[in-house]
Amino acid sequence: MPLSNADALLTRSLGMLTMFLRALSFVLAFLALAAMAVGPRITVVHAGEDLQHALDNAAPADTIVLEAAAVFVGNFVLPAKSGSDMRPIVLKTAGDVIPQGTRMTPDMARTLAKLQSPNNQPALRTERGARSWRVELVELRALDERGGEIVALGDGSDAQRALADVPSDLTLDRVYVHGEPTSTERRGISLNAARVTITNSYVSDIKGVGYDTQAIGGWNGPGDYLIENNYLEAAGENVMFGGGDPSIRNLTPTHIVIRRNTFSKPLRWRDEGARWQIKNLFELKNARDVTVEQNVFEHNWQQAQSGYAIVLTVRNQDGGCPWCQVEQVRFRHNIVRDVAAGLQILGIDATHPSRQTNAIVIADNLFENIDSRRWGGDGYFLQLTDTPRDILIDHNTVVQQTSGGVVKIEGIVEAFTFTNNIASHGAYGIIATNHGVGNDSIRASLPRSTITANVLAGGDANLYPSGNLFPTPEELGRQFVNVPAGDFRLVPASAWARRGTDGRPLGADVSQLPAAGR
Repeated sequence: MPLSNADALLTRSLGMLTMFLRALSFVLAFLALAAMAVGPRITVVHAGEDLQHALDNAAPADTIVLEAAAVFVGNFVLPAKSGSDMRPIVLKTAGDVIPQGTRMTPDMARTLAKLQSPNNQPALRTERGARSWRVELVELRALDERGGEIVALGDGSDAQRALADVPSDLTLDRVYVHGEPTSTERRGISLNAARVTITNSYVSDIKGVGYDTQAIGGWNGPGDYLIENNYLEAAGENVMFGGGDPSIRNLTPTHIVIRRNTFSKPLRWRDEGARWQIKNLFELKNARDVTVEQNVFEHNWQQAQSGYAIVLTVRNQDGGCPWCQVEQVRFRHNIVRDVAAGLQILGIDATHPSRQTNAIVIADNLFENIDSRRWGGDGYFLQLTDTPRDILIDHNTVVQQTSGGVVKIEGIVEAFTFTNNIASHGAYGIIATNHGVGNDSIRASLPRSTITANVLAGGDANLYPSGNLFPTPEELGRQFVNVPAGDFRLVPASAWARRGTDGRPLGADVSQLPAAGR
């Protein structure tokens, strides 16, 4: 049946519209390719010029180059960019003054461009939904005495309540973030974004009174995080995840790797007495799937807390996070030295409902110079409270001076494995609240535990399960190559060289520890 004139006209019109849409798509594709062909732009910003304008007008793959040693005063914002192009925008100082892979130091930072906050707001923060920014070779500082955050990646407040709002794909590399010797800062870097890398940087002089302070702290970002080859200094917790209830429901920071960093508190803070609030070197209150390896943790003393260096304590901080948990943590190949006590692991928050801490591995670490006489505290290697479960403590070398003991337990810990460790027994060895040393405490508080192939120097074999070793403290010292020099390899003739349950030498694999001498 032949088409009517109206039908024919409609058919021709549809055909022309189809051709137009096809042509338009080709034009748009051509324009996109042409824009990419132009290549990334380099914008140079000199002292006194408008840095925020350059940030606002940057496009993916652009580089904003700051004049060396120039000071830019303000509260600068990394804005969100529309579109699907994920090529990072780079903000950096002119010249490659520090090679890639090199850890920043204050001396190296003298020629860096400086972003300086004039108040207690961040010197640099992200806009909601910002992504694909890389900041490198920049100094960031704040001089305000009211204790704020110097760099804010994401938002820890109720303003960030959905994953779609979370900034992502951010990198800080070779940056120097710091307070001043007499100033107070709450946080060097707040980490409430997604997919963030912080490498080769130096964060220092983060301290305060009456509140916790962190070099890096996060509670309202999902992960993934890589924190590698940085110097991290803070009075409260050098690095902490959790500590505030996340505004995003069911959020737990996940997939965190912390590798080859130095965590330290300067000893001058101790000489200054109780001026700054000192707590610990590393703490998890809400985190999952965390690897902590080949770091140096040093200098932690009793002050605002009892002096434990590493703290894994699940906390529903303000009562709004019943899903908070600490699980799947691997702490391995680290050096922990010059501290009041070693590790504290808490199973369930006693104040507000939480999930149970579980699946913790502490393996192949050197704990050196745990000394309650010098640093305060109780000198224990490990404290377990409020029923954590699935805890593996394996192949650690623990060098204590004045010490209450090795393991202190409050409550019941299920699935506890303690194998292949070298330690001094101290006053009480393995002890639980209201129970006797050794087997009495093990039966009461460590049901279905495995405790074997350990050295507990100075202890009484009659009080412990069979399969453990109890040399004198003098015999313990003779098993190491050079204790005064910090060389804790076993001597070649040591009888402990093949005594591990896995055929390995007892104690830590020293060859896997970070190369960080005293």
